[in-house]
Formats: sequence, structure tokens, C-alpha cells
Amino acid sequence: MDPNAFFWRMQEGFLPPPPAAQTLGMRILRVDPDAGVLEAEFDGKEDFTNPAGNIQGGFLSAMLDDTMGPALAAQLAAGEFAPTLNLNVQFLAPARPGTLHGIGRVVQRGSAICFLAGELRQQGRVVATATATAAIRRLP
Repeated sequence: MDPNAFFWRMQEGFLPPPPAAQTLGMRILRVDPDAGVLEAEFDGKEDFTNPAGNIQGGFLSAMLDDTMGPALAAQLAAGEFAPTLNLNVQFLAPARPGTLHGIGRVVQRGSAICFLAGELRQQGRVVATATATAAIRRLP
């Protein structure tokens, strides 16, 4: 854990959270950088619903990306970032407006490429899962 890395500077309040995380109402509940696990909650807002009244899949995908990405970001050094190269989402059940709970995991971390997994739950029920590939890059 590098206290000068972007993730940890944000956690300590030295940097603001990203606007996307603010839009999603993200709250980080627990981070274990050694295990590569992060838990977060999101606000499934009425504004995110489709005509059927369910949270639209794009918002669920963003929540999963914002769960898995920070699980990896918590392991990065200052000056490193990890853009998502590929995101695969499976929608398992409708999500209704309300709180959603996300768990992101670093499945395997290489020196340049990382594999991630995540799930999103609502009221104990898995509503979506995802896998992702991210690349570790250095700021110029």
C-alpha cells in the first residue's frame, strides 16, 4: 500500500472522489489491499431506471467497474493507474431503486495486466456479476 497513490490520497480526503463515483452514490465500506478485495455500496437512484422501473444495465455495469477498479487501485503505487481494457457483465436479476452492495476482487495481478471479478447484490440477492481486464500504466 502506497500512501501517496491516488486511491489512498482520495481515501484520506486529500483528493475528491471521481465524479462518476459521486453520481453513483458510491461509499467504500472495506478495503483489503493485501487480499485485493473492496466492498462498496451504491445508491440505485430512480434517475437510473428504465421504462420497467429497474436500474438500467449501464448503471449496474458502471457500479461493477467502480467496485473492481478500486480493488486494484488500492494496490497501485503513486503514479500508476489501471484503465479497464475489457468489461464483461452478466445481468442475473432485476435491480430496483435502493442500495446495492458491490464486492470487487483482484483475481490475478501481473506486472502489466490484471484480471478482476465482481458482483453486485441487492437485499442479499446477486443481481449482476462481471469480469474485467485492466492494464497497469504509469503517468507520463
